[in-house]
Amino acid sequence: MKNQAVAEKWDRIARFYNWSTWASERRWAPFKKELFSRMGFGKILFLATGTGEEIRLFPEGRQITAIDISPQMLKRAEARALNYNGNLALKQMDARNLSFAADTFDQVFTSCTFCSVPEPIKGLKELFRVIKPGGTLNMFEHTRSRYFPFREILWMMNPVAERIGPSLTRDTVANVRAAGFSVKRIYNIYLDIVKIISAEKQLDLQQNPKTA
Repeated sequence: MKNQAVAEKWDRIARFYNWSTWASERRWAPFKKELFSRMGFGKILFLATGTGEEIRLFPEGRQITAIDISPQMLKRAEARALNYNGNLALKQMDARNLSFAADTFDQVFTSCTFCSVPEPIKGLKELFRVIKPGGTLNMFEHTRSRYFPFREILWMMNPVAERIGPSLTRDTVANVRAAGFSVKRIYNIYLDIVKIISAEKQLDLQQNPKTA
């Protein structure tokens, strides 16, 4: 799916996005806040910011670049970004084609993002490129299920879900590994569907040998 088509899809959703996600945002906010509490004081990349509803959950005083492919989503996020007590810049960008230099960010955070990115492994490889060696990828995501009947229900719902928003059948953990990351921890929040994934871009010991 081309960039413009993806952007237009989310532009159409932007005006009622907060209404459609209100219940889920309330339910998952404590888990997201705990994840975001891991934000350090280096350079942080946040995908995809949407209308900026989750900015209120960020710890104060951080240096964050928040991106989204949709101009309309970003327009609605502007006020929340301005109210953030720290350094937060909004940028329109496709996760599959980031304009940042390699090894730019110390940490990357996502929140229900890679259920929606077309060509998810390509997007994750871009994250791998822009994270510094030793940097971390921290994800709150929903994924496919291995268990009956949830597996079958998600597969049946997926064709409709993908037309209006996210995929329900992504194997995001496998995709993270395929992009080159080392998965350090998987914490299941709801069954094996909603989870926190912690991964790392490991140091290249050949390029960064330990000194005696």
